[in-house]
Amino acid sequence: MTGGFFYGVDDSIFEKGNVGKLLMKFSIPAIISLLVSELYNMVDTVFVGRVIGGNGIGALVVVFPIQRIIVAISMMIAIGSSTAIARSSGEKDYKNVQKIIKNSISLTFSSMIPLTILIFIFKDSILKSLGASNQILPYAHEYLSIIVFGSIFQSLTISIGYMMMALGNRKVALQSTMTGAICNAIVDFIFVVLLDFGVKGAAIATVLSQIVSFIYAYYHFVEVKKKFKLSLGFKFNADIWKGITTVGFSAFIVEAEDGILLAILNNLLLKHAGDMGVIVLGVISKLSMFMFINMLGISSAMQPIAAYNLGAENYKRLKEVVRKTIIYALLTSLGLWAITMIFTPQLISIFVKDKNIVKEAVKAFRIMVSVLPLISLYYVSIYYFQALGKAKKSFTVSILRQIIILLPVSILLIEVFDLGALAVWLSYPIADFTSSVVAVFLMRKESKKLDKTIRKAELEAISDKEYEMNSYEKNPIQDDMI
Repeated sequence: MTGGFFYGVDDSIFEKGNVGKLLMKFSIPAIISLLVSELYNMVDTVFVGRVIGGNGIGALVVVFPIQRIIVAISMMIAIGSSTAIARSSGEKDYKNVQKIIKNSISLTFSSMIPLTILIFIFKDSILKSLGASNQILPYAHEYLSIIVFGSIFQSLTISIGYMMMALGNRKVALQSTMTGAICNAIVDFIFVVLLDFGVKGAAIATVLSQIVSFIYAYYHFVEVKKKFKLSLGFKFNADIWKGITTVGFSAFIVEAEDGILLAILNNLLLKHAGDMGVIVLGVISKLSMFMFINMLGISSAMQPIAAYNLGAENYKRLKEVVRKTIIYALLTSLGLWAITMIFTPQLISIFVKDKNIVKEAVKAFRIMVSVLPLISLYYVSIYYFQALGKAKKSFTVSILRQIIILLPVSILLIEVFDLGALAVWLSYPIADFTSSVVAVFLMRKESKKLDKTIRKAELEAISDKEYEMNSYEKNPIQDDMI
């Protein structure tokens, strides 16, 4: 396979297309895909919250960390493999692309099947450790017992979508996710509202929709198999598996730390604020996740473009890609933040009818997201370092906000200063501001290194041109004959 063409798309668009248009072209589908992905859990929350009430929401909140770990592993494989694919495409090394695809799928199966079995066997112990009270546990048990079996389908769908996006096809990830989300909403309504299946109905709806998404994604993935003549047997290449997990590990942390953080905060709130604290956290965390979608979508769209230009050694374009990504992510975050701050009560009311829960959730949410637009800079830095292959730096930044800052601050404010639930809400803006400042510092440092690389390349180009001119002046006749 030569010429930089795949699946009917010229992958040189990463190298030649207008940067602003290219970012929009890839970020809009990524944003919509993330939006639709969040709708899976949000739709369950809306139906369960309005039909069953607070305990139903509490069950979904307790199960959420497990779902997040599953998504985190999926994203690690998807981001790691898509970055490697994009870089190899930039280098026109399509044989390596073939190897990466095979190993990525094998790694997905090797991760998800054992994880599903372990979660199912130890589900009650896991749920109790995640902060399930006696009132919430039965609902959580029922929900988890079903949704865990959709994990393999969800993971494969994510991996296929990201791999195809890295090869220039941005539509599959979006379309497969949208198909599943529509299915989820319809089946949720039938099973939860009409048939009154409760949380069991919401879980069945989620699994069915994940299967539908996978079937759609795999149908289009057949074209990839044909192009690369793939035989999907189990493949294990230690270097490729290591490369995928190393580069994608920070993506794992970004996703997993949400679950880890929520699990610890659930326990803190259960102890200091009761079930009300857990329920409020569940509602505001669902809403706040939508505010991250634009910055994550734009940053993830930037990643294959940046990785491609790194592989092609087009460093000036690489810098332009990062600069415009920062501008777009920050401006869209500001607009979304303003809307949610104005209409917080109306948005919270979508999830619950209880006026006391709505009142507490509105206050908590506005504190929680008070400086959130700044965090767009933080997420751009994580994906940029991933694109550069700087796994250690990306990992360090990815654990900074929630694990290194937010979690200790929450524990300090709630245990030492006895601020109750307020301690948790205050810890978010503190962590957002601090981690964003650090991200800006690291990005500026990396930008200076890139400037040096660009200057070096320009000097080498001038030297080569002068050498050619001198050679021509010394022997112009011979040069003309050549």
